[in-house]
Amino acid sequence: MKSLVLTVTLFCLLAVVQAQDDLPFLSEDRNMSGIWYHKAIVNDLNITELRPMKIQKFPLVVRALQKGNMEVTLTFLHNGECVQLEFLMEKIEKPGLYKAVWDTLLTYIYELPVLDHYVFYSECKLIDGKFYVAELIGKDLNENRQALEEFKKFIQLKGFPPENIIVPEQREMCVPKVHNAAPQNCKSQANSVSNA
Repeated sequence: MKSLVLTVTLFCLLAVVQAQDDLPFLSEDRNMSGIWYHKAIVNDLNITELRPMKIQKFPLVVRALQKGNMEVTLTFLHNGECVQLEFLMEKIEKPGLYKAVWDTLLTYIYELPVLDHYVFYSECKLIDGKFYVAELIGKDLNENRQALEEFKKFIQLKGFPPENIIVPEQREMCVPKVHNAAPQNCKSQANSVSNA
């Protein structure tokens, strides 16, 4: 009898932990098209030596395509020049999950309970392993403390060190000079990618 009570108790606790584990996935009827801003970023790499660095981010542009797919355009500085990276986020059967960059990038998109704020939770596969990144994105530049608190709860459940959270400095769009190369992996700094 004691083992039955213990089993039922453990099952209930597991159900509660799983229910609290994740936010809801991006719903099928949401259209993410538009300009989005990185509000906070965290990864599971040891970045203590990078903490003094300022991270600068340009807006992220998303365009909804057919079958739930999205085209994402990132702009960043590389050697003082603007570089644009475009890639297809292909919707796959699992709810909220997208693949990109020749399946080396898997991204879950979670909806926050704060209007127009989402978490991109990504696994990036490299030749010698993988790492995880979570990004809080929002529709406007204004700081939203409630969204940041929800993001902190999420990343703690995922095991990210809270001291690794970086709030990037927002930059205006810049116009890239080059637009013709394709990256080979997640660390590449090339200009155009689409899944084949």
